Amino acid sequence: MNPRLNDLRHLPILALLLLSTLLAGCGINNIPTLDEQAKAAWGQVQNQYQRRADLIPNLVETVKGYAQHEQDTLTAVIEARAKATSIQVDASTLDNPDKLKQFQQAQDQLSGALSRLMVVVERYPDLKANQNFLALQSQLEGTENRIAVARRDFILAVQKYNTEIRTFPGRLWHSVMYSDLPIRETFEATSSNAEKAPEVKF
Repeated sequence: MNPRLNDLRHLPILALLLLSTLLAGCGINNIPTLDEQAKAAWGQVQNQYQRRADLIPNLVETVKGYAQHEQDTLTAVIEARAKATSIQVDASTLDNPDKLKQFQQAQDQLSGALSRLMVVVERYPDLKANQNFLALQSQLEGTENRIAVARRDFILAVQKYNTEIRTFPGRLWHSVMYSDLPIRETFEATSSNAEKAPEVKF
């Protein structure tokens, strides 16, 4: 067999490898990569809110032991927690602005109820000195900080994703291959001073 013909048989494979390298280098994978990063960042937001929700029953029980006359405040916290945990926004509903807004509002209501509970705690010095309560306070403060960081990371991930599908060459790849991936909503502050983590002081 002619060696030149043998070399020509490998030409399609070489062309395919070259084309794959060029496509990978020109950003064809950027959109799905950034989409997955935004979803992962949202997962972290949810994890931190769930961590806060998991702390609340212990917090309420500890407060209840010292502040039995504050039933209305404790009930408000429990109800706000129930509402906040009932609204879930996962990867399949992340692009629904109404669902995201409902989630944000429920979390804001829970933050407000927790703030009112902390005001009540000021009236009970024995409670403020309780070791279990102090441990919960520390965990809650840490969680509020983690929520702020997770929200910031999600906002940045969404910004990168949205920028990619609105600029060249991402805009081209989006229209040709990824038109089913929409511009994503970001996590906007819906309450006053929401950009700051709530202060938890006792």
